[in-house]
Amino acid sequence: MNPGGLLNKHIVPALTALSENTYLSAIRAGMVSVVPLTIIGGLFIIISFLPVAGWDKIIAPHLQLLQVPVTATFGLLSVFVCFAIGYDLGKQLKQEAIVSATMATVVFLMIQLKLGEKPGDITFSMDGLGSKGLFTAVVVALVSVRIQKWFTDKNMVIKLPKNVPAVVYESFLSLSPLFFLVLVFWVIRFVLGTDIDHLVQTAFKPVVFALNTLPGILVYAFLVTLLWSVGINGDNAMDAIVAPIFLQYLAANVQAMTAGQPLPYVTAYGFFTAFVNVGGTGATIALALVMWNSKEPGYRDVSRLSLPTQIFQINEPIFFGFPIVLNPIFMMPYILNALILTTGTYLLMQWGVIHKPFVNVPWTTPPIIGHYLVSGGDWRAAVWGAVSIVIAMSVYYPFAKAAERQRLKACPNNSPK
Repeated sequence: MNPGGLLNKHIVPALTALSENTYLSAIRAGMVSVVPLTIIGGLFIIISFLPVAGWDKIIAPHLQLLQVPVTATFGLLSVFVCFAIGYDLGKQLKQEAIVSATMATVVFLMIQLKLGEKPGDITFSMDGLGSKGLFTAVVVALVSVRIQKWFTDKNMVIKLPKNVPAVVYESFLSLSPLFFLVLVFWVIRFVLGTDIDHLVQTAFKPVVFALNTLPGILVYAFLVTLLWSVGINGDNAMDAIVAPIFLQYLAANVQAMTAGQPLPYVTAYGFFTAFVNVGGTGATIALALVMWNSKEPGYRDVSRLSLPTQIFQINEPIFFGFPIVLNPIFMMPYILNALILTTGTYLLMQWGVIHKPFVNVPWTTPPIIGHYLVSGGDWRAAVWGAVSIVIAMSVYYPFAKAAERQRLKACPNNSPK
């Protein structure tokens, strides 16, 4: 049996279909859309907790004021996620996207209400609007838009004459599905007294727990790099599944930091993008450095041309230029580096040698700088970033030189004069 043929015939198409799934794509888009919010909130976190002697006393009178933007971003993450997923899914299903997003958000906000002892005493559950309600937001957005689509397909909507303004026409189209959604979720949440947040959290609890363990995050690292190795964007394919979890971890770490408590999660958002994807997935910046002066002109040129992009974590030029994809001699160190850096970083954070992530920075932030910022200004994390590159270079070196010798042997004219 040909393993490569089996991979291309059965596994690759299935993984490709998964990465292109409409609903997973909407989740991924929703998660990406809230990244700027976490970055802005992270900036205020950095200012609030700069690792400078005496800074805590200087900032103490202004600390509550600085927490306002943090609450407005991290404290309302689930609301924004619900709206963004609803919008993207509505667009993909050819619904009026803004109506889809609004319907989903209305339903989500309704189930986050708490009834007091007195009539009219109704408040929002702020925990549910933040990280605790992330999975509920995802589920509500997907269900709401899917039901809207069903009502539209079955023509169970109120249609006004075509000569009315478009905004009025579209809003009336949403009346039937919105009434149905509000009625159903109202019955489940308030008439039957079901805690939907708790129910959803319980369903996802095994995955949430696993991804903050070393075995769990190693499986994730392996899958991401394996997908990339067969030509599928592993980060994008897996993001729809793991992004809500990593984002929830980050929000919990932010909350712990503001409360002066130990950070609970190692693998929060930023762990993988900054500490494992050093210079791109598989730490390929190290491969570019190893082959900077390669005796083989093709490898040398690709390395030199790709290095500037890898400083900003973009590694497609070297990934497809060498190539690494479906190339066994490079696939092995590519996957191995991700596993080594995941293990090393996890253990260092678990042992308290470097700080756990609690600041989100753009994924294009250069290595070492990204290490420093994600950990809230921990210089030891920056040192580990530099050490990580050296480790990755040592892993790539024997494989890269073997590929170089193989290429020179196959094309003697490329040998140095």
